[in-house]
Amino acid sequence: MDISQRKKRTLLKVIVLGDSGVGKTSLMNQYVYRKFSHQYKATIGADFVTKEIQVDDKLVTLQIWDTAGQERFHSLGAAFYRGADCCVLVYDVNIHKTFDTLNNWHDEFLKQADMDDPEAFPFVLLGNKIDLDGGSSRRVTEKKARDWCASRGNIPYFETSAKEGHNVEEAFLCVAKIALENEHQQDIYFRGISETVSETEQRSGCAC
Repeated sequence: MDISQRKKRTLLKVIVLGDSGVGKTSLMNQYVYRKFSHQYKATIGADFVTKEIQVDDKLVTLQIWDTAGQERFHSLGAAFYRGADCCVLVYDVNIHKTFDTLNNWHDEFLKQADMDDPEAFPFVLLGNKIDLDGGSSRRVTEKKARDWCASRGNIPYFETSAKEGHNVEEAFLCVAKIALENEHQQDIYFRGISETVSETEQRSGCAC
């Protein structure tokens, strides 16, 4: 790939939101690195991973932002949300409270991202940890989740297992496709980040 082709990759910014412990970081690590850790470590502030993929005939670099679920970090939101092309909402199908807070995450994102047309902004919902106890611990039904998505403008919905990798690839491919549809029409030229992001992926972050 020559340098002119490389500089015309489209950079898409994706924000992942949801309560602490729903598996946001695990989903990202499974998608980008194909690995899962049983040790839980809360995200501080925000962190991001990147992955280069092909969507139809377009080369796309997904910049996926993992944000802290704890209440004390919510004020950091606006700085991270600006310029986003898609927002991924995550809840734990085994803990009803994480589903109940989706409205807050959804509305707070739209409020802080300060976009021109909030009604048209794309979201994707992931119901994670479907593998837990063979599904016997489940508290939120698939129908309930799909009804919520329908009430919010038919948001795409995927049931995932970060541990087993179930539906993770499919979910983020959908994210990339709808983010591409939403992104500002011109290709974004990498400035600054181009020298630090590798051909495929790299981890970086910001601990605030």
